[in-house]
Amino acid sequence: MGMGVKMSTTCQRPFRQALDRLRASGLRPTRQRLALAKLLFDTCDRHVTAETLHSEAAAADIRVSLATVYNTLHQFTEAGLLREIHVDAGCSYFDTNVADHHHFFHEGKGSLADIPGAEIVVSQMPPPPPGTTISRVDVIIRIDG
Repeated sequence: MGMGVKMSTTCQRPFRQALDRLRASGLRPTRQRLALAKLLFDTCDRHVTAETLHSEAAAADIRVSLATVYNTLHQFTEAGLLREIHVDAGCSYFDTNVADHHHFFHEGKGSLADIPGAEIVVSQMPPPPPGTTISRVDVIIRIDG
C-alpha cells in the first residue's frame, strides 16, 4: 500500500471510532459499551430512545438488557457523548449531536428534528434563582400534522 492509497480506519478496525470516543471520554470500553457506541455513533447524528436502541441492538445480535441500555445511555450523557432531551414526563430521547441546538418535536410521530442554535433567539429571560447560573437554553417546538 505504499502507493499513496490510504485505507479508512473504519475499514481496518470496525470498532475504532467507538473505541476512540469511549477512551476520549474516560469511559472503560466494555464489550457492551463498545457495541452500543458503534450503533449510536457510526451513522449521522440521530435521536434515540432507550427502547429503540435496545431494539436495534437485538436486531444486530447484541445481547444486552434494557436496563443496561438505560445505564449506558446515562453514562454516555454524563461523559458528554450524548445530550438527553426530555420531551414529556417519562419520555427522553438521547441526541448524538452535543453542539448547541434546539428541536422540533413531532407529537404525532414521536420524533425529533434538529434546529440550528443560531435560528432561535431568546430575547428576554428571567434571572436564575440566587446562587445559580444558566448553563444552557433548550427550546423544543412541538408540531403536529
